[in-house]
Amino acid sequence: MRYLHTMVRVHNLEVALDFYCGKLGFIETYRYDSEAGKYTNVFLAAPQDIDAAKEAKAPILELTYNWPDEDGAVEKYTGGRNFGHLAYEVDNIYEACQRLMDAGITINRPPRDGRMAFIKSPDGISIELLQAGEALPQSEPWTSMENIGEW
Repeated sequence: MRYLHTMVRVHNLEVALDFYCGKLGFIETYRYDSEAGKYTNVFLAAPQDIDAAKEAKAPILELTYNWPDEDGAVEKYTGGRNFGHLAYEVDNIYEACQRLMDAGITINRPPRDGRMAFIKSPDGISIELLQAGEALPQSEPWTSMENIGEW
């Protein structure tokens, strides 16, 4: 058995790609449009997974965008905490969170411990960011930041 991918549905493909690629730094490895199924699948890899993703098509994140129907109606998706979250390791949790905040992303659970933070995608998917290796020393402004919303 081998892990392949996680699929999340997105409401707006361009907004999702801006978030995952433009702000988080994922790289699009390939895309598939299905005229018959009326959907687009976009497969993304984290930068350190790009070689494996291109070679074995894993591990990747699959974004699924279901096209509007003939009347322009778009399916509404609801989330639930039963899904949990996606998790990615970062080289420096403080730098990653600052870069995301500078890009307008809310840090729902700041990295007060120098180890872990949570953000949400535009579609409400919780994403955990974990410090690679040992936790960084606690540092302001992170230590004093409060949680925002839920994750």
